[in-house]
Amino acid sequence: MPSSHRPLATARRRAVRLLAVAGAAGLLLTGCGSDSDSKSEPKPAASQGGGAPAAGDSAGGTRTVKDATGTAVQVPASPKRIVVLTQEDLDAVLALGVKPVGITNGQGLDKPPAYLADKVKGIEVVGNLLQPVMDKVIAAKPDLILAGDMQDEQVLKQLRKITPATLVTMAPTDDWKLSFRGIGNAVNKLDQANKVITDYEAKAKKTGEDLTANKGAAVSIVRWNPNGPSWMEKRQFASGVALDMGLTRPKAQDKDGNAHTPALSLEKIAEIDGEWLFLGTLTADGASALKEVQEKPAYKELNAVKKNHVVTVDGSVWSTRGGPLAADVVLGDISKALSATS
Repeated sequence: MPSSHRPLATARRRAVRLLAVAGAAGLLLTGCGSDSDSKSEPKPAASQGGGAPAAGDSAGGTRTVKDATGTAVQVPASPKRIVVLTQEDLDAVLALGVKPVGITNGQGLDKPPAYLADKVKGIEVVGNLLQPVMDKVIAAKPDLILAGDMQDEQVLKQLRKITPATLVTMAPTDDWKLSFRGIGNAVNKLDQANKVITDYEAKAKKTGEDLTANKGAAVSIVRWNPNGPSWMEKRQFASGVALDMGLTRPKAQDKDGNAHTPALSLEKIAEIDGEWLFLGTLTADGASALKEVQEKPAYKELNAVKKNHVVTVDGSVWSTRGGPLAADVVLGDISKALSATS
């Protein structure tokens, strides 16, 4: 369950850390409303000769915000037609009560993520994760595109021809809360975004305190890949939810970072052990590999396995970079499992 579910190697993520931190700092600065641009008077929208606003226009004027790369972008003051290219962006706008006009399929899926399915019925799917079909994006007539952690400059250039109001919403080292605040600012709902985070943190703390016997338990968070398991570092999304609950990580996994380990061999399987083991997969191949190894002695010797403390979770939620609705799912999964034996 990597913190970034895109095909971006851990080494590359670390190589761009300084740039990403600078971009994130700029995003947070704007997100907090501390620059004059985000509070400036709305500028009149360009007229297109009557009728509904064309793509990129907004009847309510524009604001200037900074995206996750630190780039200043003019966005509609009240965007009406938002297209999102990742499930994190989708999660964020839905949590803010905004219904987009175009979405992409979920991580590793050929359909929208299951945990959001009821909320996106009838919304046009414009492509797969970070792989928009440009004709479909054009047909959606967006006045704002939230492009997740898109790094393909050619694709970004095409999107910005559709509407200049195209924002990269995540830098490689951003956590979901920082990204969510940036998205909240982009859609002019920063105060609401801050309240969502405050409410979540209070709920996570109380839920963790209510675990009684399992309060502070060491939880292992693992994605099973076709070639073996990877455990999550402490600032990966689902790991962060566990820490917000006051839970801990096993000693072998007590490592700062927002990435995941390379797939481990069977000889190193003890690294995934913990008081509780949360296991997810993203593909059928991963699920098949997990099923196969579950019959092996090395797996059966894990402490969590012996205690029947292994919980299977939805990798397409736990493996993402996260959002408030996904965080609530993870919170519920952990609470349900650990409360059962409290």
